Amino acid sequence: MNTVSQEARPAATGETRALEGHRVFGDWIFDGQFSQQQFTGFNPDYRVATGDQINIQLWGGFSFQGAVPVDNQGNIFLPKVGPVKVRGVRNADVNEMVTEAVQTVFKNNVGVYAALAEAEPVKVFVTGFVLKPGLYAGHSSDSILRFLDLAGGIDPARGSYISLELLRNGEQIKSFNLYDFIFAGQLPSLQLFDGDTLLVKSVKAQVGVLGMVQNPFVFEFAESPVAVSDILDMARPTSRATHIRIHRNNRTKEEVDYYSLSKLDGVVVEAGDVIEATSDKMPGTIAVRVEGEHLSRQEYILPYGAKLSDVLSQIDLSPNAEADAIQLFRPSVKARQKEMLMAQLQALESSVLTARSKTNEEAQLRQREAELVLQWVERARNIEPRGQVALGGSRQVRDEILLESGDIIRIPRRSNLVMVHGDVLFPSAMAFEEKRTTQDYIDMAGGFVQGKGDANVLILHRDGTFDKLDKGDLDSRRISINPGDEIFVLPRVQTKDFQLAKDVVGVLYQIAVSAGVLLRL
Repeated sequence: MNTVSQEARPAATGETRALEGHRVFGDWIFDGQFSQQQFTGFNPDYRVATGDQINIQLWGGFSFQGAVPVDNQGNIFLPKVGPVKVRGVRNADVNEMVTEAVQTVFKNNVGVYAALAEAEPVKVFVTGFVLKPGLYAGHSSDSILRFLDLAGGIDPARGSYISLELLRNGEQIKSFNLYDFIFAGQLPSLQLFDGDTLLVKSVKAQVGVLGMVQNPFVFEFAESPVAVSDILDMARPTSRATHIRIHRNNRTKEEVDYYSLSKLDGVVVEAGDVIEATSDKMPGTIAVRVEGEHLSRQEYILPYGAKLSDVLSQIDLSPNAEADAIQLFRPSVKARQKEMLMAQLQALESSVLTARSKTNEEAQLRQREAELVLQWVERARNIEPRGQVALGGSRQVRDEILLESGDIIRIPRRSNLVMVHGDVLFPSAMAFEEKRTTQDYIDMAGGFVQGKGDANVLILHRDGTFDKLDKGDLDSRRISINPGDEIFVLPRVQTKDFQLAKDVVGVLYQIAVSAGVLLRL
């Protein structure tokens, strides 16, 4: 797509500032596709012009085959027939015109076929508010879209998509509105001549549309004010939209109006206003899905405000279900976890890039560390959190949790295993035994790869809660380990910068808790 750098554009007017950041409707059509192809076909109403090529085939009593050009006098010359006037003849009538001329010489025994082969080469000026004004070569049958594309397309900041003109000898021959082409595929067929000028006029009044619409763009219209319904016909609100918010930017004070989509008669907007389509529906019902070890249906439709207990009371658990380890996954929690992870990674990336060094040796060391950390950050960006809600505490507290639409309740299968991941010699699963401590399970997995004093250990429980262990907690029996738990031994961060190591460990913890995975540095 052709764009103009911010530096190359003129200073923004008040209206432009009001619509800043909004994409102009139609600016995507000039991406080079029209300029790459020429139109070689001709419509029946095309008028033959000087320089066109006419394919002629004669057979029977006299044979001839070839492409004959239309000369400056508007004629083609046929052997044994002479000049035939074809300039100005409709494309649909060329064969008939040539046949009549041949039959004046050869009455009965010569067949005739004549067809337009190639249109006249022309050069057209493209000027006004395009990105690359100039003189461009093409053919008289080419569309104006090709010449506009050759000129880089319409300047989205200044050019009009609804007011274009074709000038010939200083007079307007045709006007164009590209909205007709975008919405309905309508583009007038016309014949270009050498020296024609295609003029893109200045942008007219504009209104921005955003929110719940299929086309969130800045729309142009000829006069101000314009009916909101006309703008929305182009923007096309989605089925969820019920109201619009109009930001009145063209008044002495910024004002906001609010209307229902069903009550827009007589509502108008001025140039520079912004329409925002919103949904103003009262909460009704929510959809919740239940997965895992149960014998009931999987989809539940509940009234808004339903609690976890309202679903659990309808579920028939299977014999292998672990009722004390019910899991709740929520899209909004997943999105928030992703936001927090991205924020921490951004802060980590900034600290790496802005760190200063006192010596050349330290600078080289920091550079190598920075490269490794930045590669690790890039991999961490692809981590997707699970969105699990921690359901720790009493069952009464758990059952009072309000549900949201899209929630997934998972009933886990009963397990008698404990998983050990991370920086141990043999990451594996092992049988649960009530008397074993965290250190016991780590020892059964081969022990720490790194020293015990450098280890960062995390226990993830199946209900979404977790325990972060200090060195003294590893042998303690007060740290509860339950069947199905996972022990994460986080990898050691090897860096000379204490703050950097601390930041990386913090991100490691967050990835482990939110996504249940380890990402080595």
